[in-house]
Amino acid sequence: MPQLRERASGDAASRRSPYADGFARIFGIETEYGVSVTGADTPCGSAETAAAMFRPVISRSRSSNTYLANGARLYLDVGSHPEYATAEARDPRTAMIQDAAGESLMRRLAMQAQTYLRGIHGPRLLVHLYKNNVDSAGHAFGCHENYLVRRQVSLDMVERQLLPFLITRQLISGAGRVDRGGFQISQRAAFLDEAISSSTTRDRPMVNTRDEPHADPDQFRRLHVIIGDSNRSQFVTRIKLALTHLVLCVIEESQRQGIASGFESCALADPSAANRAISVDMSRSTARLAMEDQAGFARDCQRYAGENRSGHDDGSQSDGPTALGLQYYYHRVVSRFVERYGARIDEDTPGFDAQQTCRVWGTLLDALASGDSAALSRQLDWAAKYRVLRGLLQRESAAHLGARERLDLDYHDIANGVVYDSLLRHGLMREEVDESRVEQALREPPSDTRAVLRGAFIASALAAGIPFSCDWTHLALGAHDGVEHRVEAVLLEPFATSGGADYERLMRACARR
Repeated sequence: MPQLRERASGDAASRRSPYADGFARIFGIETEYGVSVTGADTPCGSAETAAAMFRPVISRSRSSNTYLANGARLYLDVGSHPEYATAEARDPRTAMIQDAAGESLMRRLAMQAQTYLRGIHGPRLLVHLYKNNVDSAGHAFGCHENYLVRRQVSLDMVERQLLPFLITRQLISGAGRVDRGGFQISQRAAFLDEAISSSTTRDRPMVNTRDEPHADPDQFRRLHVIIGDSNRSQFVTRIKLALTHLVLCVIEESQRQGIASGFESCALADPSAANRAISVDMSRSTARLAMEDQAGFARDCQRYAGENRSGHDDGSQSDGPTALGLQYYYHRVVSRFVERYGARIDEDTPGFDAQQTCRVWGTLLDALASGDSAALSRQLDWAAKYRVLRGLLQRESAAHLGARERLDLDYHDIANGVVYDSLLRHGLMREEVDESRVEQALREPPSDTRAVLRGAFIASALAAGIPFSCDWTHLALGAHDGVEHRVEAVLLEPFATSGGADYERLMRACARR
């Protein structure tokens, strides 16, 4: 839902957020799903399938674009893609749980649609709902990460200091994809054209620059990351947010202190070319990244020299680093920063352990460097999928491209897929939270962000049977159904867990019904 640049009014315009300094952050994930049908006796396209999924949503909300009592947004996006945007979370684990709740809700809607469509198109119809980023026709769709960052972090810093991390992060966060050339680490790499842009469809940038902070725009911006893949692995969903959080902490503190972050020389000469080259480099040692300032990067490698546990060439004395070498460099800089600021980061990020996150990061990089596929395939999506594909080829050496592509899609099918569930059952992948915790997240918003206010309002309005409208920062009841005048409230502070006078009036209006 497009939203105008938020502006505070009255006292709020001059009120400085208590979170403007420090390391507190808001996290969110927007996931688009792909839909298809097999086994139908009569034609049934993706548009009809998606519409069937949203029948109960429209019945409740009179719209295919709605907000839920857990604070999340559910809507049908362009191209018949069901989309779920998580409620605001203050830590990576809560954001991951909220994303898992969205997956559970989407699965439920898909199975309800399957029952409905079987009455129209035959009893063998199966609905397939893909949590991935590329369909069988080669069309790409997204998984977008959102991070609240301080306004002093410029878009130039994002492109030059953060983007190289995000591009090389695919070694950990990639979902893997079968293509005619074999296998790629990332689903999205081949489809992203620009480094940063205000578009999300035409130019397909890695980071979107539209200024929609959903917070006070004088103090914050919302970093809208498009480069990431959709992940089935809960571990990957959590760790990609956690690592990005730490890198952002370094960049923000460097701006507050007016000192170097350590990432100034990490800018890539051609981000798009680097992104594509990394994705097809299954050896993780062949693709060398052209740096904008190779000499400066070599100097910084010496400045932040540390124990090279893997013996991997970091690129300081070569034609440029590999993706793994650049990840090791980011790890060294962040680890040094965490030694000094880790306690403050943990204090500002509920349930977070910065030191432990760095240790896990280092362990993953070491496993990538050593080729420890067993360890990687129990945690990383691309490695798990690659292991299954290799098993298929060992059993059927002549397995054709179509069979490999079907296995690829099945891994991401949250409605009727069998591959990922089989990995879970056999202990070859693991989930970090159980079903009861996911169900709780479907009912309840995070308790430490404004999502708790939005969720309480929506639950009250639904219970009272009063039509309502809302978005991320606005809540309203109109002059109808027993509400004499339009009542609305603005929630510009994303960290707020208590509402002001306008919010209290809104809740009283719900209660009077």
